[in-house]
This record gives sequence, C-alpha cells and structure tokens, in this order.
Amino acid sequence: MTSLILAMMPIIVLIWMMTKKNGVPSYIALPLTALFVAALQIFYFQTDLTLIWANVVAGSLSAITPISIIAGAILMNRMMCLSGAENTISRWLEGISRNKVAQLMIIGWAFAFMIEGASGFGTPAAIAAPILVGLGFPPLQVAMLALVMNSVPVSFGAVGTPTWFGFSNLGLSDSALLEIGQQTAMIHFVAAFVIPVLALRFVTSWTEIRRNYVFILLSTLSCTIPYFLFAQWNYEFPALVGGAIGMTISIGLAKLNIGLGKVAASADDSTSKQTVSRGEIFKAMTPTILLIVILIVTRIKQLGIKSMLTDATEAFSVSLGGFGDFSVSQALIFKLSNILGTNVAWAYKALYVPALVPFLLVVLISIPLFKLKGSMVKQVFTETGSRIKMPFITLIGALIMVKLMMAGGENSPILIIGMAFSDLMGTNWQFAAAYLGALGAFFSGSATVSNLTFGGIQQTIATTVGLPETTILALQSVGGAMGNMVCINNIIAVSTILGISNKEGYIIKRTVIPMIIYGLIAAVMSTFI
Repeated sequence: MTSLILAMMPIIVLIWMMTKKNGVPSYIALPLTALFVAALQIFYFQTDLTLIWANVVAGSLSAITPISIIAGAILMNRMMCLSGAENTISRWLEGISRNKVAQLMIIGWAFAFMIEGASGFGTPAAIAAPILVGLGFPPLQVAMLALVMNSVPVSFGAVGTPTWFGFSNLGLSDSALLEIGQQTAMIHFVAAFVIPVLALRFVTSWTEIRRNYVFILLSTLSCTIPYFLFAQWNYEFPALVGGAIGMTISIGLAKLNIGLGKVAASADDSTSKQTVSRGEIFKAMTPTILLIVILIVTRIKQLGIKSMLTDATEAFSVSLGGFGDFSVSQALIFKLSNILGTNVAWAYKALYVPALVPFLLVVLISIPLFKLKGSMVKQVFTETGSRIKMPFITLIGALIMVKLMMAGGENSPILIIGMAFSDLMGTNWQFAAAYLGALGAFFSGSATVSNLTFGGIQQTIATTVGLPETTILALQSVGGAMGNMVCINNIIAVSTILGISNKEGYIIKRTVIPMIIYGLIAAVMSTFI
C-alpha cells in the first residue's frame, strides 16, 4: 500500500499544482515533479543512481521529437499567416458556409480526422486549430475543442501505428490484431455520437448545437461509418479513409445547407464569395495539400518510401566512452544507446518525424510560391524561435518525469499503479481498463507509447482474471486515444501553436470531463462486445 501511495503522489501533486487556483506554470510544475519522482526512485524504490541519470539523459533528448514537430507546425502556421494564405482559406470557408458550427465540424472534426489518419503525432491540432482561430474563434476554446475532437480517430492514427506497432511486442496474430481493431472501432463509433457535441460546447452554445444537430450528426457519421466499415478488414487506414470521405461529404452538406440552422445575412456575404477565386483557393491550400500528400506517401509502407525514411542500417557509429554509443543510420536516425552503460537508449528519426519532412520542406517550397520577402521569411523563423523556448523546458520536464515513472521494470511506479488497480477490480477490470490506457497517454503523450507500455499489463490482467484478451486490449487502445484529451504534451503543443500561456491546468480541468464520459461509454460497450 505504501508503494502505491508513493507511486501515485507525483501524479496527485502535479495535477494539484497545475489545476489549483493561480496554478503553477507547466514549465515549473513538470520539472519539479520530475525532481520529486527522482527523489522517490532514489530514496524509496532504491533504483540504481546510474539508471536514473541514464533516464534523465534519455528524457531530455526525447524532448527533441515533440519540440521539433511543434516548431515545424508553428513555422508553417506563421508562413500561412504572413503570406495571406490563412486569410484566403478563412474567406473561402466562410463562402462555403457562414454557419460557425459547420466550420467547426468541417475543420475541427472531419479535416482533423483525416490528418490524424495520415500522420498522428499531434499534427491534426497543429494544422486545424490555427485555421479555426483564423476564422475568428477564440484560441483557448479552440485548443480544448481540438484536443477533444482528436480522440475518435487516434487508435488508427498515423496509418494505424497505435494498433499494429503499439501491440507489436505482445506476440499477437494478424487476426487477433484485426479483431482488436474491429472492437476498438465499434467503441469509438458509439462514443462519436457524444464526443463531437461535447467538443463543440467549448466554443458554442447548446442552443446553436440543437439548431444544427442534424448537420453535426451527418458530419459525424460521414466519418465514422466508413471508419467502422474499413476497420472490419484493415487496421491501418480506417481513420484516413473515414476522414477523407467525411470531409468531402461535410463540405457538400454545408454547401447545400443540409441540417444547418439559418444564419442572419450580412453585408459582406456576396463580397466574400466573389473575391475568392478558385485559383486563389488552390494557391492558398497548396501548402496544406502538399503537407497531406507528403504525409500519406511517407506513411503507407506499401509505397516503399516509409521503409527508406525509417531505414536503421547503420551509416557510421562512434563510442562516447562511458556516456554511451552514438550512431547515425542511412535514413538519418540519430541513436544514443547504452546510455551510461545501461540498456537505456534514445533515437530521433530525423526524416520520419514530421518536422523536417513535411513541415520545413513545405515551408521552404512555399517561400517562392508566395513570393515572400526576406524580411517576412526572417519574421517567420524569428517568431517560431521565440514561441518554443518555454515549451522546450516544459517538455524536458515532462519527458524526464515519464522516463523516471517507467524506470525500474516490475517495480516502476507506473506498473505498481497499474497492477494495484487490477488487483482491486478483479473480473470488473473491463470497467477501468480504458482509464489505464488514458493514464499512459497522459504521461507519455502518445497512444502508441501507452499501448506499448500497458499492453502487456492489460494482456496479463485479462489472462489472470479470465476476461477476453482482445476486448481488454481494445479498451486499452480506446483509452490511449481518449487520453489525448488530457495529454500534457498535446496540450503544450496546441497551446504553443496558438500562443496560449499558462493555461494547461485550466484546459485539463475541462477536457477531463469528456474523457471520463468517454471511458464510461467504453466500459458499457465492453459488456456488449
């Protein structure tokens, strides 16, 4: 019991610091929590000091992945803004429909759904949220909407990575993986009747939601029906296909004003529609289209480019003595292994992490496309640099904390928490399984990492208490996806991109409610599967 209480203390303290009145900023709270976990590991769990330092090094280096993605997303956002492309897209979307709910569903739901299917890595919020802010929606409310909306497609995000890679260490057959995907899609499908509505409530009123509910329902189903159907025979493309079909249908419904409440006419309606030509729209959308195409082409393994970008064949290596071994692969995967003589390692896939490719690449292509002057280009990079300073510190604290919470094997704080919950619940574990997955995403910032971390525990619990293995793993997958709503890394990322400061605790307090509801839906659904 003492071990459980102490293992949970860092989580409790972190949540208290970030959500209390006049909450502690994340760039202070997270490094302090990491220090707290380190102290517990040293003085209570008696973890080897070298192992702790190795995890501190790995955690610090791991921050390069999310911060490079955030930097890339901000870079593209600033380029789109300063080039005038963002304004053109905003006017075009207003031309499709001036109805705010339609705009939120097309961009915040369907478009983000498709991007998640192609890329993951928090990219949907990074691309969709700035467009919504450009349409005049308040940044803080948009951040919360984006986090909650980006949950349903996540289990099949980045061409199914959380499913096929997240459970890759469990020795499952392809048919078992497919069954997990089918059950996961079913739970998400049912939850989607509720989640978009809860997300919209952050930005608009219940009155507006009721007036436009038919459109909301049709837009939701236009993504989730093909998503569910595709998952019956494939666990890689459901989100990508569902999002693409859903966005096309949602735009068509909005143009025909199907299921939408009337919007009062304004004097600039005809002007906005006349001033945005097809040529202007295509030019303004070119960076986004290029981004999506590159993401899809580099994520579908059958095309062969993915294997090129993730080729781990060593190009050269060098020993850094007691510090570890550094190597670079042919695909520019930078790896530091045997850190401080331990089995702790770190790697950065420079060409596969969506930072250099596609974000920086698209920005460099867009500079001559939009004929940006040198001063504007300098402003794009300067503003990006100034925005990522504090988030970098925050992410280093977060990832050191994550590494230390997972250090210690079977005696790691995170595994102690997981096993204690399973002992407490017994055969009722299916009602809590999704929340363990969410806890993993909260810490690690990734549904894939949550599945890798807790998949084994969930599998063991299912076998021990006699519950269906595929159902429990499906609940883990759903949990990792719904955990995106409260995931620290994602909150930091979307807040940074939208220029929101010190609101992480405020956001968590509000997004945790739809996450809890999501978990309840998953628990109920598990009794019918």
